[in-house]
Amino acid sequence: MAATKVPLWAICLLRVVLATVYFQEEFLDGERWRNRWVHSTNDTHFGHFRLSSGKFYGHKEKDKGLQTTQNGRFYAISARFKPFSNRGKTLVIQYTVKHEQKMDCGGGYLKLFPADLDQKNLNGQSQYYVMFGPDICGFDIKKLHVILYFKNQYHSNKKPIRCKVDAFTHLYTLVLRPDLTYEVKVDGQSIESGNIEYDWDLLSLKNADKASEAAKGWDQATDGQTQDWEKHFLDAGTSKPSDWNSELDGDWPGPMLQKPPYQDGLQPKGINKDMWLHQELTSTSYLSAYDLSEFENIGAIGLELWQVRSGTIFDNFLITDDEEYAERFGKATWGETKGPEREMDAIQAKEEMKKAREEDEQELLDRKSDPKQNFCSRHHRREDL
Repeated sequence: MAATKVPLWAICLLRVVLATVYFQEEFLDGERWRNRWVHSTNDTHFGHFRLSSGKFYGHKEKDKGLQTTQNGRFYAISARFKPFSNRGKTLVIQYTVKHEQKMDCGGGYLKLFPADLDQKNLNGQSQYYVMFGPDICGFDIKKLHVILYFKNQYHSNKKPIRCKVDAFTHLYTLVLRPDLTYEVKVDGQSIESGNIEYDWDLLSLKNADKASEAAKGWDQATDGQTQDWEKHFLDAGTSKPSDWNSELDGDWPGPMLQKPPYQDGLQPKGINKDMWLHQELTSTSYLSAYDLSEFENIGAIGLELWQVRSGTIFDNFLITDDEEYAERFGKATWGETKGPEREMDAIQAKEEMKKAREEDEQELLDRKSDPKQNFCSRHHRREDL
């Protein structure tokens, strides 16, 4: 029987159906976004967001997002969705950031929160699961944060990941997989990847817990055996041999075998406890007890950050379990408008240069046509000097 050929569109449709989209926000319904996003009232000095596509854009409506509006302010805003657990599933977090003001110092990152987040009280002390996105301040800090919450502590990726620093919109993607691998993408291109176990400062913490549990189990299992083994070991060397001749061999010196100072070291049958623990810990199976990238009650996404100069636009938020869906979503949003956005910026730059040149030429003509004004202008310049 000939195999039935499945059309490509059917495969793509099936993939979309299988993908789980936990949250998706493009701000395409105007001011209705205010019904979904909640400003924190924890501090009366928090900055406000507005819906804007900025001064230049690829599409006036599609490029509208949450824009910071006040300089030198903290910002705190969040949106809820149906709580979920990513246990045993891939977690993809994706969104776009546009530092239209050419950020000099401030954050552009997002946070993933537990479902019990108090949105009205959101602040810098609110517990989060994941913090991801760009952070810029001066010449030193131009990094992409990837921070995970594990065992009541926040842990950062040890690798320096650089973010974009220009004024254009950029697509940021974080992928956390159930096999403990991760990947960071910027504009759809992978810029960093690896294993969470080794790229975060977590191994010593896990090993300490595992060693403590294993040592406890070892002590309980061998407590009764140890006493019998010690007695047998010592008795074997404490009795005087029957053929010992005091005249020829001298006085019996006593036990030649002493209790070994193993003190959690040498054990019955010559097993070394430390070696045993090390061999057990090298296996990755023990990591199943410490799911470093799994969170049980994800239920909110938010922006909690500081900016010296406002103007950043956040858009195209996506949380899903499907990497291919995230890639297609990125191409359908940022991918469609990135080119026109740069074209509009280039046109505006040329217009501004033309306008500045015309103003300079007009000022020069005015000076030539009015000698008195020209004299006064030169006089004022000398006074300034």
